[in-house]
Amino acid sequence: MKDEKNADEKGFLSALNRFFKMIGSRFVAFGNRFKDGGVGTKVSHFIMGFGNIKHKQIVKGIIFFIVEIGFLAIMIFSPEINSTPFGSKSIPNLFTLGTDEGDIFSPADNSMLMLLFGIVTLGLILVFVMTYLASIKSSYKADLDEREGKKPTSFKQDLSALLDERFHIAMLTPALIGILVFTILPTIFMICIAFTNFDSLHPAGQVLFEWVGFQNFADVFAGTGEIGVRFLPVLGWTILWAFLATLSNYVGGILLALLINRKGVKGKKIWRTIFIITIALPQFISLLAMRNLLADYGPINSFMVHIGMIDEPINFLANAASPWVARFTIVAINIWIGVPFTMLMTTGILMNVPKELYEAAQIDGATKRQAFRHITIPYVVFVTTPYLITSFIGNITNFNVIYLLTGGAPNVPGYIAGETDLLITWLYKLTIDQNDYNLGSVVGILTFIITATATLLTYTRSKSFKEEDAFQWWIQ
Repeated sequence: MKDEKNADEKGFLSALNRFFKMIGSRFVAFGNRFKDGGVGTKVSHFIMGFGNIKHKQIVKGIIFFIVEIGFLAIMIFSPEINSTPFGSKSIPNLFTLGTDEGDIFSPADNSMLMLLFGIVTLGLILVFVMTYLASIKSSYKADLDEREGKKPTSFKQDLSALLDERFHIAMLTPALIGILVFTILPTIFMICIAFTNFDSLHPAGQVLFEWVGFQNFADVFAGTGEIGVRFLPVLGWTILWAFLATLSNYVGGILLALLINRKGVKGKKIWRTIFIITIALPQFISLLAMRNLLADYGPINSFMVHIGMIDEPINFLANAASPWVARFTIVAINIWIGVPFTMLMTTGILMNVPKELYEAAQIDGATKRQAFRHITIPYVVFVTTPYLITSFIGNITNFNVIYLLTGGAPNVPGYIAGETDLLITWLYKLTIDQNDYNLGSVVGILTFIITATATLLTYTRSKSFKEEDAFQWWIQ
């Protein structure tokens, strides 16, 4: 265990060392290009595309020059949007988040837009820097081609290369831009919100909000306020729910698949079709149907009262007398919804277990029970380990089941988070219902840290990851 820990530490330090070496090599390469490049390349450090135009790469040079002019125009002459500066003026506002508190006749600075525009401006600067470096590299490459007696590539040749040997770049670039615009920048914005006091008492455009550092995170561990008092109980139930939901669906699906695929079971195709049909039904319809069936005066309660099984209706979900009744009811309903998925996946795996394993076991004198225990089950677990991990992480953020069945109830007096709320449903209530965006961002960040850490630790330590190309480890 100690050796493994030391190996992990050495691996981290080695990776950190490689990272700094890579950064250093980039700076060295940048300096070398300026020193070794021709006049066009040197000028390209200040006027993008100049080196390309000098090497008669006119179209490419014009594109780089237009990018530079457009960037400077945005940064210097960009107009105000909703009375909030954009471009270079948004950078100082990113640190202050506004100074004008407003009065009866004029609104306050919009701190949210200032934060958003500042982050977007930083993103534009990053994209421009990448394009700037690409311009210098392109000009330097043309210098090297001329020194070797080659003709610098034309725009038509570069375009043909993008559709041939560099086709992967042409296809991945739009995806990377989309990830930057729709994933990375919104995520950075959400993370920044966690370090402010942007809540229902500081609505954007009406009252300024400001940076508060790690105060929101400190409240989690100080046990004060909504997030301090309710975080650990909600986290505990979230982990318990994810464990029970994952284990019950996983084991139930495997048992169901083994039962259906047993020799002697008739109508296997019919049984499989029935369970596949249940998957085709949208999940929210199934959940709402079960909520109505288990309602206080729903069909199930009415039937049990009618036959004399109970005297009064049982509150199974939101109005349950004990939170554990609601919790175990949710787990039971989730089994009914989730087992068919695991069953279908396991059925496919069982059909593809290598026959030679069974033949070898039979030659060695193994019984059917021994073959099932030492081949079938280990093989299924080996193949489904990644699914098991992703299912566990998915259940941590399973919004639909909780929100549609109980909405987080039974409620806890004085607090927003109910007894069945998960971190994800609590986050929804904090942001959409209460407008406490800073607390919602804190919950989102902590949820991400928990799920990412759990995923990396469990998967990288599993045999499916370490020995993904071989199944022999399981055969003992």
